[in-house]
Amino acid sequence: MIRRAEKKDIESLNNLLMQVLEVHHNGRPDLFKGGTKKYTDDELYDIICDDERPIFVYEENCVVEGYCFCVFQQHINNNILTDIKTLYIDDLCVDENSRGKQIGSKLYEYVKSYAKEKGCYNVTLNVWSLNDGAMKFYEKCGLKPQKIGMEIIL
Repeated sequence: MIRRAEKKDIESLNNLLMQVLEVHHNGRPDLFKGGTKKYTDDELYDIICDDERPIFVYEENCVVEGYCFCVFQQHINNNILTDIKTLYIDDLCVDENSRGKQIGSKLYEYVKSYAKEKGCYNVTLNVWSLNDGAMKFYEKCGLKPQKIGMEIIL
């Protein structure tokens, strides 16, 4: 079952956020701290209550097995960008013990339908190049690169 996250989900969300952080920390310890949290519990609660930043969870047998953090974006009257409404996927995670059950695909399809229902033109996201599994997953879902960030370490 996919539903909006609730306050009771904060502990589960924190556990999944830690899994994502460890992937990033292991891939780029120069950028990502290990053993910490992306959000405080108060910040998570604020996000859960914010209709402009919906979080969806996949729950089975009263256990949250995945999430998708989203943010509505729109650049009204921007000098160079059109006024399209976008649903940005800030984070999508499936518990490492629940992978292979199509949970990520179900969350993504749900979010895509939700975005369409809310009048969005597109769904966007960023993926770190260190995360090959995520890149392959998103390509399999039909996403294509929109822009590419580049760096040089000095």
